[in-house]
Amino acid sequence: MVKWGVGIFLVAFLGACGSSQRASQQKLALVNIVPEAKMALSMDTLKDTVLLPADTLKISAVTRIDSIDEPVVLTPEEKRLQERLSGINKTADWAPAIHYDNRKPNFVIIHHTAQNSVAQTVRTFQLPHTKVSAHYVIGKNGQVIQMLNEFDRAWHAGKSKWGTITDINSVSIGIELDNNGKEPFTEPQIEALLVLLDTLKTKYNIPQTNFIGHSDIAPTRKDDPSSFFPWKKLAERGFGIWYNEDFLPQPPANFNPTDALKIIGYDMTNPEAAIRAFKRRFVQTEVNSILTPRDIAILYDLYRKYY
Repeated sequence: MVKWGVGIFLVAFLGACGSSQRASQQKLALVNIVPEAKMALSMDTLKDTVLLPADTLKISAVTRIDSIDEPVVLTPEEKRLQERLSGINKTADWAPAIHYDNRKPNFVIIHHTAQNSVAQTVRTFQLPHTKVSAHYVIGKNGQVIQMLNEFDRAWHAGKSKWGTITDINSVSIGIELDNNGKEPFTEPQIEALLVLLDTLKTKYNIPQTNFIGHSDIAPTRKDDPSSFFPWKKLAERGFGIWYNEDFLPQPPANFNPTDALKIIGYDMTNPEAAIRAFKRRFVQTEVNSILTPRDIAILYDLYRKYY
């Protein structure tokens, strides 16, 4: 009888261990679901279902993971998935439409970092309290670091305006160049930028006039990229605008510089700041708030060529 009792105890003990191991493996398998698989378990399932009862929406990869006893640290991709799922009204039935888009960038805003290194800038964009970011950072050696998906809304423009657009972050890609604002940009850095701009322009069909600087959209607050930035070189490749240096036509008597600056896109709430931003980009050698006859001729040439 004792032997039989010991045997029964061993069988029960081994069965419990097996169950525990299987449960542990199931938990591990859930934790290790890659983001793409989670998306397949959630959004794709929802899209393939017509008039899905609201209660069914509560079953998703995210809720499965949250049901595990052990705390789970979500990756940025998983957090974005949770945010995307939060856009679904769980009290309504689900009948997915087939016509929709992600955020489509239509502008590229160029900055200089005003910091001492790429590492410092990357860290700045990863600290919770800084509340600032960009899609790309380009080092002096030409290294290109992507920090956000191009379809995500970065926090790089701040309070800004271009034309009638006041939420620049929602329509733009932000590119930061490692530069303290007091030095020329390096050749490898600019060449890497040109390659990236070509990719973005082709991918999103961004107009030539929509490659602009941070100081263009925030003239009262920002001065980047500095007057060292080679806007002419970019314009020759189709990124941004430039004037005809060989011949500047005389503006007509009724030409209004203030109206022209406004039509180009500058916020004329503070005309002096807008003029400084214009001269920082196109004149570069004399950045002040006074338009000389040559400055007005440059402005007129840009206006008649592009607008």
